[in-house]
Parts: sequence; structure tokens; C-alpha cells
Amino acid sequence: MIHPLDQQGVCMLPDCVTTTRRQALDLELANVEVEGAGRRNLIFDSQFIRDFASGELAALLKQFSPEHHFPVRALLFDKTPQTNWTVSWHQDLSIAVADRIDTPGFGGWSLKEGVWHVQPPATVLERMLTVRLHLDDCGPEHGPLRVVPGSHRLGRLDADAIAGCRAGTPVEEILCGAGDALVMRPLLLHASSKATRPSRRRVLHVEFAREDLPGDLEWAAATSPHRQPVFALAGGRS
Repeated sequence: MIHPLDQQGVCMLPDCVTTTRRQALDLELANVEVEGAGRRNLIFDSQFIRDFASGELAALLKQFSPEHHFPVRALLFDKTPQTNWTVSWHQDLSIAVADRIDTPGFGGWSLKEGVWHVQPPATVLERMLTVRLHLDDCGPEHGPLRVVPGSHRLGRLDADAIAGCRAGTPVEEILCGAGDALVMRPLLLHASSKATRPSRRRVLHVEFAREDLPGDLEWAAATSPHRQPVFALAGGRS
């Protein structure tokens, strides 16, 4: 039987983090400097986030796959009345790597806050999972995530394919309470509108892999069982 995550590309895990744990995350993230829509590279900057991601969040993925998943990138999205942003329809196509090493099938290199990002082959993205942990309630008025269920099975989509997919497929709005987690495939088509009643809507977004990258490429920050952890310097911070 096909698991709903494989069929739909998204699965909700309600109440997977206790109030006490959320409070600990609040304390940790209170020290995180946020500019604009959020903060990249949390996995480099916070030992607490690294431990939480590689422990409790990784354990959530056991129900979807027996293979070991390790966190490779963590971001904080923070939608507030002052930064009430929108994101158009897209797939998550880039990964963070330790250094630029030209490799067949990898392209679209960019340097973001001191960390190299690259678009890998779709086969790499298909074997990854993302956990979006909601730290605040997110109702229909808070600019929730919208997804096109099943779109991850279409592979990498160009602009025309995205428009066509949007025109012919129903959209699902993901409403979450604080402590709920959303597990999704990176290739799932998703978007987010501005909040109609802005308040704080924080999401801890953690990407997981289950295998090393080919050749000499390494994940920018990983607790891979096959290699020693690598933590890139993010924009000169230590």
C-alpha cells in the first residue's frame, strides 16, 4: 500500500512537540537575529537546534522510512505584522553544501550568507524529507502554506509546467496548531500568501537527507553516519 506521504507529498503530524519543548525552542530562538522573512543556517549557529533536529525531529521520520535521516539544513520562517510576506508557487530545489565542487548533474550555484547552495538532480531531492514544525498557531488568516497534493511525483517543473499544474489541480491549505509538524517532499509544489490578520507565524523548517552526496561534495552541515560532521561558516559567524 502506498503511504499517504508518498501519494500526496505531505503528511500532518499533530501535537508532536510538547509545550515544554516549544518553550525551550522559544528561548533558544529568542537569541536568533531575524532579518526580513526569517533566518537561514540555524543548523550551523545553534547546537540546540542541531541536537533537536538530529534527535526528536529525525525520530519522527522513522514512521515513513526505516532508513536513518540526518538534518542538512535548518531555517526559521517568521511571518509578522511588520514582515507580512508572500511566496509564489515553487519547489524546493536547492541544497546547502560545504564547498563548490563542480559535479555532473549539479548546477545553479549560488552563495547565500556565506554558504554554497546548488540544485542537485531530482533523484537527490526525491530521497529527502522536510519537517516544518509550527511554533505558533496558523489559521486561514495567518498566511498558511498552500500545496498541490501529488505534484512532487511530476519531477522538477519549469514555469510553464507549474502554471499548468496549478490550473488543473486542487490546492490544499495547511492549517496547523502550535506543536504540529508537517512532513513534506521537497518537490511538492507549494506557496504562501500574506496574512489577512497578521500575527506571529513561526515555522522551523528542517531538511533531512539519508545518504551522502556523490564524489567530493558534502552537505554543508550534516550528521551523516558515514562521515564526520561538517559545519560550514555562515557569513563569517562562529
